[in-house]
Amino acid sequence: MTKQTNILSTKKLLPNQKQQLLDANFLVIEEDFIETKIKNFEFSSFGGVSEGRGGLKVNENLIFTSQNAVQSILNHPKCEDLKSKNVFSVGMKTKDLLTENGFNVIAYTGYASDLAEIISLVYSNETFTFFSGNLRRDILPETLKENGIIFNEIEVYETNLISKKITQKLDGILFFSPSAVESYLKSNTIKEEMCFCIGETTAEALENKKIKNITIADKPSVENVIEEVIEYYKN
Repeated sequence: MTKQTNILSTKKLLPNQKQQLLDANFLVIEEDFIETKIKNFEFSSFGGVSEGRGGLKVNENLIFTSQNAVQSILNHPKCEDLKSKNVFSVGMKTKDLLTENGFNVIAYTGYASDLAEIISLVYSNETFTFFSGNLRRDILPETLKENGIIFNEIEVYETNLISKKITQKLDGILFFSPSAVESYLKSNTIKEEMCFCIGETTAEALENKKIKNITIADKPSVENVIEEVIEYYKN
C-alpha cells in the first residue's frame, strides 16, 4: 500500500492497536464518540425473586452483555456476594474479564440474540438478573419475556453520546457499537467512506440509515476490526 489511507476510529485505541494501523501506512484519527459512567445502585444478593426493569434483588443467575457492566459490578462493595452465582455473558472480552475476577461463566456467545436463544432453550426454568446500561438493545430482555423466563434488570452504567464534527477527508471509519454510529451521524454524514463494524448489531445501525458500504469483522473484537481494515486496503 503506497498511498496513505485516512482512517477514523470512533474510540481511542490501545497503543499496540493503533501501532498496527500505523505500521500498515494508515493515517489514524481517534476520537471517543461515546463515554460510559458507572451508576450508583444497590442490590440484595439474597431473598426472593424480583421481576421487571429496575428490580434490586439479584436472582440465581447473572447476565452481562458488556465489559462496562462488569467493571461497574467489580467496583461495587458487594461484588464478592455475587461470585457464587452462575454467569451468562456476551463477548469473549466480557467473559475473560469475569473469569479473571473469579466469576463462574457457564455460557457465552458473540451476540445477545444468541445468548437469549440458549437461555430460552436450555435454561428456561432458571431465574436471571441482567446487569445493563441505559442504551442497551431490547433483543435479550424481549426474548426472555416472550419465553416466560423470570428475570429482572439492574441498570449499572450509562452511555452518553459525545458527537463531534470531523473535518478531515476519510477513507474508512471504525465503529464499535450502535451508540457510536448514532453519535457520529449526529454531526457527520457518510458518503463514500467504508465502514468497518465490530459486529452485526453495529452494522444494523448503519443499515437502518441506508448506508451500504459496510464490512463486518469475522469475530466481534477490536483486533479483528483492525485486521479487517488492513486486509481490505491491502486488496
